[in-house]
Amino acid sequence: MQPGDVDRVNVLGVGISAIDLDTAEQVIDAALQNGNQSYVCVTSVHGIMEAQKDPKFRSILNQSLLTTPDGMPTVWVGKLQGFAQIDRVFGPDLMARICCLSEKKGYTHFLYGGARGTAEMLRSCLLAQYPALRITGTYTPPFRALNRQEEQELVGIVARARPDVLWVGLSTPKQERFMADYLGKLQTRLMIGVGAAFDFHTGRIKDAPQWLKRAGLQWAHRLWQDPRRLFRRYLVNNSAFLLSAALQLSGLRKYNLPAPRVQHLRNGQALVSPGSETL
Repeated sequence: MQPGDVDRVNVLGVGISAIDLDTAEQVIDAALQNGNQSYVCVTSVHGIMEAQKDPKFRSILNQSLLTTPDGMPTVWVGKLQGFAQIDRVFGPDLMARICCLSEKKGYTHFLYGGARGTAEMLRSCLLAQYPALRITGTYTPPFRALNRQEEQELVGIVARARPDVLWVGLSTPKQERFMADYLGKLQTRLMIGVGAAFDFHTGRIKDAPQWLKRAGLQWAHRLWQDPRRLFRRYLVNNSAFLLSAALQLSGLRKYNLPAPRVQHLRNGQALVSPGSETL
């Protein structure tokens, strides 16, 4: 499946790709083969609510190659809008699927993000599970924007590594802004922002049981592990999301999706493809 074939669900003005994990793999595979530069956002309720406060961030989500439904609430909204095919595309699951694909097709990878030592630990964990995987580099950034020297260093490291996929393991909205800012600066075909996937795959965060995830209650499992940091994100944001989604679905509040949207770069030039119409 080609990127232009993917519909987007209007979730509070954020275009969530109406896909499942299999379709996400197909689109990413096609993108890696066509030679364009683009980025993928893995977006949960947290990202959608951040986009309500920041039009520029909302634009970043809407101009991606894919903005995947990384949470059951977004899946439920999609199904209620008639997109029967939509299913959750969880960041750690997407990373595992693309690593498995890469063993067969030879795609190379670079790991950017995480706390000190996390990217190297992730490299070891991934190679233990996918022995034929080619990881050409890692980089742990500071917990702030890169200065000019650090940016030049990163550009040089990635230029030497020349990865097909650059995984960005920062928090939302930091990782999405990084990908949009560095699209065209880094010599990689595709950047994928996967948030806490680095910590899930290294065991720093324990995953929830599958039944809990399908019930849309993974947030409660995460909250139990880190209540101080996640209390406001989950309890306040989730409540606000449910109210806003109910208003949208009932027709009492309208949200627009822009058209067209920029999906990728070729030789440093933006390519514009048709976007979703206002829903």
